[in-house]
Amino acid sequence: MRKKDVVKILEKIRENNPLIHNITNVVVTNFTANGLLALGASPVMTYAKEEAADMTKLAGALVLNIGTLREEEVEAMLHAGASANQHEVPVIFDPVGAGGTPYRTDTARNIIKKINIAVLRGNAAEIANVIGEEWTIKGVDAGAGNGDSITIAKKAAQRLGTVVVITGKDDVVTDGETTYIIHNGHPCLTKVTGTGCLLTSVIGAFAAVESNKVQAAASALVYYGIAAELAADKTEGPGSFQMELLNQLALVTSQHIEEYASFTKAKV
Repeated sequence: MRKKDVVKILEKIRENNPLIHNITNVVVTNFTANGLLALGASPVMTYAKEEAADMTKLAGALVLNIGTLREEEVEAMLHAGASANQHEVPVIFDPVGAGGTPYRTDTARNIIKKINIAVLRGNAAEIANVIGEEWTIKGVDAGAGNGDSITIAKKAAQRLGTVVVITGKDDVVTDGETTYIIHNGHPCLTKVTGTGCLLTSVIGAFAAVESNKVQAAASALVYYGIAAELAADKTEGPGSFQMELLNQLALVTSQHIEEYASFTKAKV
């Protein structure tokens, strides 16, 4: 992957305005919609099981997020996921809080079992718990665990047959063979609720226009991390950072990417 590949995908999103169907948690719905609009994508949030499948077949990508877990929304997710698989719409899944409770963990694993996932995005604890590895979690935040993020990400990708993204101080993107480490980002992202959930939807937008899902996910992380860095430079606290992040998602240019993109391809 090269910097110009990130630029190319970003330009394609802004030109094509892909529809991204989000079944996400109630805490982040508005922020997610505004973030996708700022990027240049078109958000839609449809939760009713009666129309989830119909909306999904019109979308460029489907984003599933179990942050505020309710049975009726899980049912809608399964309907939407089946439709996405049938119509070759990439599914991006955020298993928020997997490992926090047995119900949440079982739900995440059931979704992965029943739906073909294109990209799985979470923190190290969530991804580890999805595949049965030990890693503590406090609420939805990762705690101490055995092993490192690269090892867990590769193991999950190989076991599940999907692209895995683990976010943290440095982000990992892998399909089990090709692995990128993304160094862009800022600590302010951890001080605002919903920045990880929005990132998952941003990955969905990149996956909607790019067939190489490793490259799509890595490019999304680079772009999002640069926007966060630019936003942090212009603000002093989490409230203004949240607003400025939306601004910078709209204002990131090819020049910014060429200047600030920081990523490496991991050795096998």
